[in-house]
Amino acid sequence: METTLLGLAIFTLGAFILSCVVMWFGHRTIKSLDKVSLPPTTTSPKVSILIPARNEEKNIAAALQSVLQQDYDNFEIIVVNDRSTDRTGEILDLMARANSSLRPIHVTALPKGWLGKNHALYCAAHESSSELLLFTDADIVMLPATLRKAVHYLLSENLDHLTASPAVKMPGVLLNLFAGFFNMAFFMYTQPWKVRDSRSDKFIGIGAFNLIRAATYHAIGTHQAIAMRPDDDMKLGKLVKQNGFNSEFLHGTRMIHVEWYDSLGAVIKGLEKNIFAGLDYNLWAVFQSTIANLIFWVWPFIGIFLTDGPTQILNIALGSIILLIYGYGAAIGNLPRWHGIGVPAAALFLIFLLWNSTLKTLVNRGINWRETFYPLAELKANKV
Repeated sequence: METTLLGLAIFTLGAFILSCVVMWFGHRTIKSLDKVSLPPTTTSPKVSILIPARNEEKNIAAALQSVLQQDYDNFEIIVVNDRSTDRTGEILDLMARANSSLRPIHVTALPKGWLGKNHALYCAAHESSSELLLFTDADIVMLPATLRKAVHYLLSENLDHLTASPAVKMPGVLLNLFAGFFNMAFFMYTQPWKVRDSRSDKFIGIGAFNLIRAATYHAIGTHQAIAMRPDDDMKLGKLVKQNGFNSEFLHGTRMIHVEWYDSLGAVIKGLEKNIFAGLDYNLWAVFQSTIANLIFWVWPFIGIFLTDGPTQILNIALGSIILLIYGYGAAIGNLPRWHGIGVPAAALFLIFLLWNSTLKTLVNRGINWRETFYPLAELKANKV
């Protein structure tokens, strides 16, 4: 048993050291949106900012106000009120009367074979005649220079698709701890520094900020190609890479913000629909992810107290490296570094979320998302 635990510690330490080296060199190549410098004059092709909204009366006015204040001189905002049952539609109509650049569209029925959000984004894009499309969410807040910097970067780098990460804001230590861990695990899994490399199959798309050329969007099949994908933002990025177009990821945490979830219950409910989808509804992948999380994020901290000698020393080294990795990612996301001491708890919570998503999807034979049921067979059929 001691030999097995020592071997596990050696393997895990080696894997973490290798990951740290790769991440260090990779991360140094990722640029930040706020650091994009602008020349005195910039090209301003028309941009359509496309936003789906369903029962968003709480945040939509403040979020839209930040979008309306973009210091870009050629844009429109198309917001699709997707069957809302609250005051979302009323708020949009009131704001549109005072802002000619805001155009609300009211959808009252959802066609078969579509997820609500994906259909809303497709409808918004269909109404656009702009050269560039920015897909974002109804609760995203942007600083005024966000769009101008992003468009300039996309054009100057000859990109087809540009995505950026937002700063995630949630109340309380527990939620922020999970946000930091989720971001760290997501970063290590997606390896966004490889996205721009045409030789790599790595891809990424973030719902808060997906800027894409309209010609590219239509060439990859629009949202019709991902009509039943709860992870539509990521799959949009995948389609861009699969079809040979250029994509890049930027840190946007100093310019883009989102109030993600306001309680642990909201996290559980919100991620119920898409974690299993992110693993392509593959039960074996769920088992693999569970074991990997236990080995890499939970056991090293437990091993510090349950082992001794060289194995304990290695586990202490592992715990220290994990804290450094978390601290590094937390600084990028404007989160407290000391939350890293709760990594094992966050990893166990992620495992719970994974199995909650998996079991509910399998037992219910589908997902319930915003008062609409989507059958599992139809979800699995839309494989990308």
